[in-house]
Amino acid sequence: MQRWMRRSRVAAAGLAGVLGAGLLAGCSGSAAAGPDKPDKKLTVWTLENLPARMAATKKIVSRYERRSGVQVKLVGVDEGQLPQLIMSAAAAGDLPDVIGALPLGQVWQMYENDLLNTEIPAQVVKKLGPGTFNANALRLTADGSTRLTVPSDAWLQLLVYRKDLFNKAGLEPPTSYATMTKAARKLDKGRMDGISLATDPGDAFTQQSFENLALANDCQLITKGEVALDSPACRRAFATYRTLARDHGPVGTQTVDSTRATYFAGRSPMVMWSSFLLDELAGERADARPSCPRCKDDPGFLAEHSGITTALKGPDAAEAGQFGEITSWTVTRTAETAASRGFVEYMMGTGYQDWFGMAPEGKIPVRQGTAEDPRKYTRAWRGSRLGVEATHRKRLDEIYPDKLLEELTEGVGHLRRWGIAEGEGALVGATNGELPVAKAVGELAAGQTEPDETARAVDEEVGALRRSLR
Repeated sequence: MQRWMRRSRVAAAGLAGVLGAGLLAGCSGSAAAGPDKPDKKLTVWTLENLPARMAATKKIVSRYERRSGVQVKLVGVDEGQLPQLIMSAAAAGDLPDVIGALPLGQVWQMYENDLLNTEIPAQVVKKLGPGTFNANALRLTADGSTRLTVPSDAWLQLLVYRKDLFNKAGLEPPTSYATMTKAARKLDKGRMDGISLATDPGDAFTQQSFENLALANDCQLITKGEVALDSPACRRAFATYRTLARDHGPVGTQTVDSTRATYFAGRSPMVMWSSFLLDELAGERADARPSCPRCKDDPGFLAEHSGITTALKGPDAAEAGQFGEITSWTVTRTAETAASRGFVEYMMGTGYQDWFGMAPEGKIPVRQGTAEDPRKYTRAWRGSRLGVEATHRKRLDEIYPDKLLEELTEGVGHLRRWGIAEGEGALVGATNGELPVAKAVGELAAGQTEPDETARAVDEEVGALRRSLR
């Protein structure tokens, strides 16, 4: 499937599982070696591998090649195949110089396995100006004072809802556990299910959806150095997810495709998805168009009649929480240093607007501007046209209100992730591969387990996975 379609699927197996100490010890003369000798040639892997995005990236890269004299071999890589490709490349001493659009879990796994050059990202951020970046993005892509990557852009998990149906039913916007559950219960009637929520046990989309709900209730992966998924806050999160998905969701396993399709067909008033939904919601993608009765004559009907909650709040949390992903430009340990540094600087400077502009609905810039113009890139993003797969490429600010666009850019500063701040990035990547939470949610939604039992079991499984990484 495409990335989130284009972005939701994290690697099928974590790098920690395939790049163990034995492999690294066995390739101490290759992957663990120093930088390549300068030859003004770079190999760049990009996870933005859809055909239209590859074509757009090649145009940016071609301009860099003409300007710099550096030859760039651009390779599109499927996110699900990345761990195996990195393992093979590390063993052969043939890692790429730079990887683009790398998500946090995989960044931290490469770091734990000593595959990153951390000096070049630090130099790039210093030259561009740390103050021009979103502080939260910098924090999530650093290990204390060690800079792991140059953060580039982000997507956010959203709760999209039919504001026309909510208004008609006299319901408040779904901004909390209570208002979301009340709406799902009241609007669950006839052909309408109360909410479209993922339950597929084999998809990272399910795990991400649960983490979004869990963070809203301050349910954490790690607390005080221990796995904490059996906490009261997490038990409530599992119970609420079960109520929504099992009692008020469609029958059967719900996937990244079916959740969107149900909302697009007008058969549910709420769906939890990523910001990559925004172009499709506007009826601007031929491969995923809204199909509700009113949508045939008015493809933009759902965009006009949908509200969007960017952060939810549970009863055990002091403030609202939100899941999202930050992707980065990452330089490998064996990279040609000068050419790699120049390339990343270009992609975060001269080429930056074209880079995030090829899919602005899911590539919210985390570099906000320049020293001279602190809002340059966020301003350009708001006026960006929909991504290169869109039919008409209308401007974001022509489709969506300024208030929502402001919430999305500000949301990058508020997004949280399980385990990253606690230094458990390798565990995060491993859980993205093993999917213990997604499997538990699937069983819970199928009625095979109870919430407290689910919390206890997944706590034990993640704890065992953590011990295996040490």
